[in-house]
Amino acid sequence: MGQLRITGNSCLTLILLLGFTTCLLAADAKYLVFVGTYTDKGSQGIYSYRFDPASGTATPLGLAAKTQNPSFLAASSDGRFLYAVNEVSTLNGQAVGGVSAFAVDRNTGKLTLLNQVSSLGAGPAHLALDRTGKYLLVANYDAGSAVAFPIQSDGTLGPHTAFVQHTGSSVNRKRQEAPHAHYIEASPDNRFVLVADLGTDKLYVYRFDAQRGTLSPATPAFAPVTPGAGPRHFAFAPSGKFVYLANELTGTVTVFAYDAQSAKLASKQTISALPKDFHGENSEAEIAVDVSGKFLYVSNRGDQTNDITGFSISPTDGTLTFVERISSGGKIPRSFALDRSGEWLFAANQDSDNIQLFRVDPSSGRLTAASQITGISRPVCIVLIPLN
Repeated sequence: MGQLRITGNSCLTLILLLGFTTCLLAADAKYLVFVGTYTDKGSQGIYSYRFDPASGTATPLGLAAKTQNPSFLAASSDGRFLYAVNEVSTLNGQAVGGVSAFAVDRNTGKLTLLNQVSSLGAGPAHLALDRTGKYLLVANYDAGSAVAFPIQSDGTLGPHTAFVQHTGSSVNRKRQEAPHAHYIEASPDNRFVLVADLGTDKLYVYRFDAQRGTLSPATPAFAPVTPGAGPRHFAFAPSGKFVYLANELTGTVTVFAYDAQSAKLASKQTISALPKDFHGENSEAEIAVDVSGKFLYVSNRGDQTNDITGFSISPTDGTLTFVERISSGGKIPRSFALDRSGEWLFAANQDSDNIQLFRVDPSSGRLTAASQITGISRPVCIVLIPLN
C-alpha cells in the first residue's frame, strides 16, 4: 500500500481546505423548527418550519401533528423523536394531562404519533430528556408533581419509573396556594434532577438513578428562594458550576453556585430583569444561557414589558450584569430558543400570534430584530433540530 506524503506547502493547503470546508458546513447548516401551541384559538397542534441560518429564512411546512395543547416540546439528541406535553386538566376522563411521543420525518417536517401516556397529574407544563436520552422527565404544574418515563428503542414511552408529589404553599395565595412544578432538568452529569416549583418557592433536588430511572430526595432536598418569588424555569451554565433561576412572580433571576458532587446550591445573587421604575403587572417566563456561557437571556410578559432582557455572565463567579432590554416583537413572549451556534434567537409571542427572529451579536450578546414568522395561532414553545 502506498504512503501519503504531506510536504510543508501541501500541509498548509490541506489546513486551508479543511478550514474552508468547515466554514461551508457551518454555512450549509439548516434546521427543522417545531412550534408548540395552545389550541384554544384556532391552532391544531405542532407546526414545523425549515430554517436556513445563512439567510435567516424560515419556510413553513404546515401542521406537523394534530394534538391538544402541546405547550412544551423536547427532541431526542439524534433528532429522530419529538416529545410534547398535552397541557390539559383531564385526559380520557381522568384528572391528568398527557405526554405524546412522535417520530420525526426529517424530509417533510411531519410527525407521526407513536403513543400517548398519562402524565400522572393535571396540567403538565414542561418535559426534558435525561442526559442519556433514555428517560423523559415531566413536571405537572397543576398537580405539583414530577415523573420519569423510560424511552423505548422505538421512541415510545413506557410505564413510569418514578413519581414524586410536592406538598406545601407560599405567601402569594392566588398563585402559590399549592405546589406547582414548572420545570425539570437533569444535571450535566445526570446524577441529579432539579425541579423548580412556583407554588412552594423551592428548587427541589433529587438523586437520579439513570439505570432504573428513579428519583429520591438529595441532601439537602431543596434550595429555598425569597418567599413570593415563584420559581419558574432555570438554566445550567455550560461549565456546570452555576444554576440560573427565573422567578416568575418577582421578575428576578437568582444565581446559584452549584456543587456537582453534592448538588448543593448556594445563592450568590438575585438581580431584577425589570426596569428600575417598573410598578405594573409582569410574569417572567423563559431563561437561557448561550452556548459560550457568556450571556444569559430572560423574557418578561406584561402590559408594559413584553421584552427580552440580556445579561453578561462573569467568567469568575457567574454573577450577572445587565446588558440590554429589547422588545420581543409581540405580546406575551412565553418561551424562546437559541440555535446551537448561538447566532439566532427565536421568541414565541403567544398573544400576538407571531415568532420574532433575532440575530445575536457574539461579542456583546445584544439582539437585533430580523424577520418574523406570522400566521401561527398562540405559539408558546420552539425546538430546533439540526439537519446536519
